Amino acid sequence: MTQHILTGVLVLAILAAAFLGGYYIWSLRRMQRLIHDYQEKGRGDFQTMKETRESKLENQLLRLLDSASKKEAQAQKERDEVAALLSDMSHQLKTPMANVILYTELLEDEELDERERRKFVRQASFQAKKMKWLLESMLKASQLEKGSIFFSPEYTGIRETIGRSVSGVYAQAEDKRITILVEPFEDRRLYHDPKWTAEAMGNILDNAVKYSPEGSQIFVRVIPMEIYTQIEIKDQGIGIRREEYNQIFRRFYRGSQAAQQEGSGLGLYLSQLILNKEKGYVTVTSEEGEGSSFRIFLLNEVLTVL
Repeated sequence: MTQHILTGVLVLAILAAAFLGGYYIWSLRRMQRLIHDYQEKGRGDFQTMKETRESKLENQLLRLLDSASKKEAQAQKERDEVAALLSDMSHQLKTPMANVILYTELLEDEELDERERRKFVRQASFQAKKMKWLLESMLKASQLEKGSIFFSPEYTGIRETIGRSVSGVYAQAEDKRITILVEPFEDRRLYHDPKWTAEAMGNILDNAVKYSPEGSQIFVRVIPMEIYTQIEIKDQGIGIRREEYNQIFRRFYRGSQAAQQEGSGLGLYLSQLILNKEKGYVTVTSEEGEGSSFRIFLLNEVLTVL
């Protein structure tokens, strides 16, 4: 009798083990199919897949897969951004670095007279400052893209901001006998960060001075609108081709008309990034050989009745 009981228990144990083993294998294969389906269908069908699965374990697995996939995508994006930044830095710094080395080697010539020596020192200093500006601008652009720069926009008067941006390019304009005319306007409280907006305007003004002929004029106008206020910066420079209107705001893009001038193609890109952070924007219209008109739009504190 005892022998029969032991045999029965053993048979039941074997059957239970076989059942559990089979269930484990079935569950494992089901999970494998689930992962395969997720990988094949992609994130676009994730919500549908969750709705059709009843198992809590499966739903948790899907959530983990989705989370891991998003983290990997973000990590890859950051790796790509770092690689692009390093590539851009290498490309942009190559020329000024070569120039600094060249001028340094020329300065080693003991037969140089004092006039030539001062000239090469100025050139080397200019190229070194250019490298410094490029590095700072590229890092600034990267930080703006990632949102790691702290902005504190508020509704505050625009008059002082415009004054600061004009003062920043006054010396360059004076060197070329360019007059910057700010039309009289009533101060307005606009949504902006004064420090960063002055830099955005300064970049546009810097381009206006750089690409305008000696003795020309640059006009700055403040034009009230219903939702935004428009700040127009109009020059009498070389102009921009219509097909390049959108491209000039891309990083490192330089218009075909600007090839003969020193520049990096970062200024307008930075201006656009800054203004976008403030819920503003910038547009351009231009005629080749007749100048360009950049229009900055910043939010009004209250609606303007026109």
